[in-house]
Amino acid sequence: MGIAAAGLWFAPLPENWAPSWSRWFSFWKEGGGETNAGRGEPKKALYWYDPMHPDQHFDKPGKSPFMDMQLVPMYAEEDGGKQESTITINPRMLQNLGIRTAAVERGTIAREVRTTGNVAIDENRIEVVQSRAAGWVEKLHVRAVNDPVRRGQLLAEVYSPDLLAAQQEFLLALQAAREHPDTDTLAQASRERLSFLGLSNGQIARIEKAGKAQRRVDFYSPIDGVIAELGVREGAQVSPGMSLFKVVDLSRVWVTAQITEAQAAWVARGQPAEAGVQALPGRIFRGRVDYVYPEMTAETRTLKARIVLDNPGLELKPGMYASVVIAGGEQREVLLVPSEALIKTGTRSVIIVAEGQGRFRPQEVTTGDEAGGRIEIRKGLQEGQQVVASGQFLIDSEANLRGALSRMAPSPQPLRRDSGQASPTRGEGDGVPSPGGREGEGHGAPQNGVSSPGVGEGEGRGASTNNVPSPLAGEGQGEGAQQ
Repeated sequence: MGIAAAGLWFAPLPENWAPSWSRWFSFWKEGGGETNAGRGEPKKALYWYDPMHPDQHFDKPGKSPFMDMQLVPMYAEEDGGKQESTITINPRMLQNLGIRTAAVERGTIAREVRTTGNVAIDENRIEVVQSRAAGWVEKLHVRAVNDPVRRGQLLAEVYSPDLLAAQQEFLLALQAAREHPDTDTLAQASRERLSFLGLSNGQIARIEKAGKAQRRVDFYSPIDGVIAELGVREGAQVSPGMSLFKVVDLSRVWVTAQITEAQAAWVARGQPAEAGVQALPGRIFRGRVDYVYPEMTAETRTLKARIVLDNPGLELKPGMYASVVIAGGEQREVLLVPSEALIKTGTRSVIIVAEGQGRFRPQEVTTGDEAGGRIEIRKGLQEGQQVVASGQFLIDSEANLRGALSRMAPSPQPLRRDSGQASPTRGEGDGVPSPGGREGEGHGAPQNGVSSPGVGEGEGRGASTNNVPSPLAGEGQGEGAQQ
């Protein structure tokens, strides 16, 4: 009987109406048809259940006692039996669900580490120019950091009273040695003192040849490179041990690669490596692993590996981001599947196997090395099998649910909706326990005067096992006639 309001007619909903999502769930779960795939035979329903309360089974269709929706049938497998974790999907639905399969193939795989790193200065190619005596910088020839310098290039001229006095003592000792050959020991000591104060053999030879002390002492670059640090300015005072310049040779650089903990054992000193940078697309720089650091970085759970690369054109700049490939071992022939097909739960690794005709089942596997988007399967699969590479999480969750429910079910027999047995919706029955710990006696009728398929009429009352009254669970008495 409909109701008219504001010019609109509201017709009563049909008794078998259910929300659209539940009908879609039923269509997906059971294959979207009434017959076995490809054979035209009626499918046999094992029982009916509410998807929101799947632990309760019913022997006939009808409206769910828990939700305002129709019960969903669970069909038997096509082979006449029921495998606990096998899922059946209508082939028409596979494309809509985005399910894609791939074959288990035999191929070769090598331990290859693909990671990232940063270009850094080779710390073995750093030279520091220091003053070993107090003085003042009177002339500075290099004034900016990162300026290129050549080996032997003049960097600064420093006036130092101590160096000037040491030169004068050396000249006097040389003069005394020429006049008195037995005093040559004093001249040699003066020469060594100048060397200890930082003068090179060439500078000492020029002083000896000129026969005159130099007021300014010259400081030269020891290597080709760039000025990484500039510690003085013109006119600044210097003290013994003060660093005036730091010169870095960039003709060879380091790339510090970050190795994940799972691949840490794959990398060892001497292994060949390749690196590339975004600034030079297509350019490959080849080198070898020079050192593997002994400590794992706690924040990133990575291990550092140092790769030495030649940089003759100075194209690699310190601080650049690099892509690194390290060859980790010889190639081996193994079973391979796409890496995306693997489901890692934390305690096990699972792959969904496609058995054909819309049937899928989860298979626990043992994995090995991974490279190039494929992962090695050491146990659990055979060559030629089809596995799900996309959409497998939907199937795995349903398979886990089915397996859990089969273990939770107290009895393989579904509840009867047309007899005096206990029903989850009515706390009446013939003393037969129903799921949830409910018991009852007698014959009952629907509550609130609303008829329900398979349930008689009458009155009843119930109480739960925890002394809490409930119309859905407990014991009841009453009389009535079954429908």
